[in-house]
Amino acid sequence: MKLKHYLGLLTLITVLVLPVFAQAEGLPSFVELAKKCGPAVVNINTVKMVDVGNPMEDFFRFHGDGLDGNPFEEFFKQFNNKGRGNQPKQKRKTGSLGSGFIISADGYIVTNNHVVASADEINVKLQNDGRDYPATIIGRDKETDLALLKIDAGKKLPYLEFDDSEAAQVGEWVLAIGNPFGLGHTVTKGIISAKGRIIGAGPFDNFIQTDASINPGNSGGPLIDLKGKVIGINTAIIASGQGIGFAIPSNMAESVINQLKTDHKVSRGWLGVTIQDADEKTAKALGLEQKTGALVNSVNQGDPADKGGIKIGDVILKVDGQLIDDTNDLLRTVAALPPGKKVSVEVWRQGSSKKLYVTLGDRNGKTAVAKAEEISPKSAEENLDELGLIVRKVDREAEANSLELDKPEGLLVIEVTQGSPAEEAAVAVGDVILEANQHKVNSIAELQKIINTEGKKRGLVMLLLKRQGNNIFRTIEIKNK
Repeated sequence: MKLKHYLGLLTLITVLVLPVFAQAEGLPSFVELAKKCGPAVVNINTVKMVDVGNPMEDFFRFHGDGLDGNPFEEFFKQFNNKGRGNQPKQKRKTGSLGSGFIISADGYIVTNNHVVASADEINVKLQNDGRDYPATIIGRDKETDLALLKIDAGKKLPYLEFDDSEAAQVGEWVLAIGNPFGLGHTVTKGIISAKGRIIGAGPFDNFIQTDASINPGNSGGPLIDLKGKVIGINTAIIASGQGIGFAIPSNMAESVINQLKTDHKVSRGWLGVTIQDADEKTAKALGLEQKTGALVNSVNQGDPADKGGIKIGDVILKVDGQLIDDTNDLLRTVAALPPGKKVSVEVWRQGSSKKLYVTLGDRNGKTAVAKAEEISPKSAEENLDELGLIVRKVDREAEANSLELDKPEGLLVIEVTQGSPAEEAAVAVGDVILEANQHKVNSIAELQKIINTEGKKRGLVMLLLKRQGNNIFRTIEIKNK
């Protein structure tokens, strides 16, 4: 019995352990990858000169309301002014650490903009090289947090190449090399956890998420695939989380870096529209089969979109042959195209698709600006019970100006009923209804007619609103009684 017992136990251990060994044998070795890629990764040390005052004076200023009226005021003045006049504040060096990687044998280096943006001095240290090489900033791009540096090492340097980040898949192994907490050339491994992450870092967010350990000091270092090529630039972490780091995709980075190398700046395409996502209700109201594209809220007069025939209420489905999933996708796609390029733009308009051609302008930091104005009261209100709104016509020039309308038009929202379909759709008091289901409305009767016909047939009505100078769309569900 004992022999059978031991044989059975041995069999069980074999069954449990062999798959573990098999799995371990199937894991990639990162030794050769680290040896191959490590020499091209650099440590970046930056120095900034900051003004400092008398430490004791700063102490007493901190613990009071300033030196004026402070009992220690005269004490410090007698030393500050005695035989010295008004001396400038002292300067003190402050330093910070970051990472980067070489992309050409002649010493071009990629890093994050935030690593070098405010630096007075930048020094680069190579692996297995005790020297500090002074670096020059070739160009910076704040919107993607990228910077290009150059050093002259007097020799050919090892470098890394970019790979296609679009082809990278969730679950693939990756290696991060950098300078975390000043611990130079630290190697960590992990996988791609997700792609297309939007974390609010900028208008072109499209980050690769990884669980490879990334810490302060890793910024600007490479995220490397098993081919030894760069698929991302390590940029951000969630401080309160573990195993959650973000990298700029190599496809975006390479385009920016090439422009910085050639022009020392980045030029981006510009349409001249404001946009919002088309949610499921809005897509249904427009006759789209699914939620997709970017809905045009407004078109800037004289800008490329206006000249190309794009109109308010169009849903942009494709640009230059690229499918547009949402507003972020449109921003990235257009920004990646050069100003002056003539591109095809496919839009959804009045129940069918239409192809237009637009010559892109230069984005050059353009942004939309909204401004709030006071709304003056007026009578002649009317209830729209189906929507849960009380509205009235805008027919005075002064009121139109205060609402940032080009002329008196539309219906002003006076009240939104609590719990109503309009409240659920985020319609607000002070909005001006300009269109319903892409038909202009200048009277309550016109709006009511659209609600009773198209609205009740589709179960939805899409309103174009003017809010604080900006156009927005809101889709309201109509519940047939």
